[in-house]
Amino acid sequence: MKYFTIPIFFFFMIFVLLDIDQSSSIAQTSARKDSTVVVLLGTGMPRPNPNAASPATAVIYGKYVFLFDAGSCVERQLAAANLPINGVTALFITHLHSDHTLGYPDLIFTSWVMGRKNPMPAYGPKGLQRMTDNLIAAYSEDIDVRINGLEHQTTEGYKINVHEIESGLIYDSLGVRITAIPVPHGNWKKSYAYRIDTPDKSILISGDTCYYEELVKHAAGIDILVHEVYSESRVKPENREGGEDWPKYMKEFHTSDVELGKLASLIKPKLLILYHLIRMGASDEELLNGIRKGGFTGRAVVGYDLDRY
Repeated sequence: MKYFTIPIFFFFMIFVLLDIDQSSSIAQTSARKDSTVVVLLGTGMPRPNPNAASPATAVIYGKYVFLFDAGSCVERQLAAANLPINGVTALFITHLHSDHTLGYPDLIFTSWVMGRKNPMPAYGPKGLQRMTDNLIAAYSEDIDVRINGLEHQTTEGYKINVHEIESGLIYDSLGVRITAIPVPHGNWKKSYAYRIDTPDKSILISGDTCYYEELVKHAAGIDILVHEVYSESRVKPENREGGEDWPKYMKEFHTSDVELGKLASLIKPKLLILYHLIRMGASDEELLNGIRKGGFTGRAVVGYDLDRY
């Protein structure tokens, strides 16, 4: 027996080490599974761009997908990002501008055709219920054929549970807390930024807004700031037809790269992501130079469709 003591001991130690390594791997996998990821589904604006879909951002926590805005092609972008096309966990609309909502009927009906069986929660400003009701009415014949025809679609899968929101905490479930923050966006009466807090990350998505220092207090301690931007140096009346009001419009509705640099220098996120890019010909370098000019020295990136952070 004494001749086998050392080999058995070494065999036991190897087994223990392998088991520890496997347990560590399982723990790491579990951590990855429950980590938070931001996926830029659409980084563009109303001008059609083959390389940038209209605004839509997914925040993924574990198996749950929270979608912020639903610009055109949103279902295609979800498919391209390998995210569920049969319905997201919940939808949050920043405001009812067309470039943020043209994909809403796509999300409603395509996810249903792709297998959604239950009503989908949707949160947004006053007017979202009316928009939803009108979309359901507009597609009433499609709904009838799909339910009563040979497809035998479910009778609940196209429905939406609309929550017309005010400011404050609007979602607290599945380990995720989402807070609506009113922001100024020109003539819009209701426009919101959203703060998303998960167990491992805090994210703020600006939606459309002009420079707004009130965001600083709402963004305390965030990891990621996803913020709209336009190129300050490119805003000239001649850059838009009939555009003598163009610079005034941009100032009242949107945030320049220099202004965003100033705002980010106050918020101090670990990562600043530029999206809803109103370039007017500006390069990435120009936009980032504007951010630096505004005073932000932290990590900043220009967002592209399907980027993950």
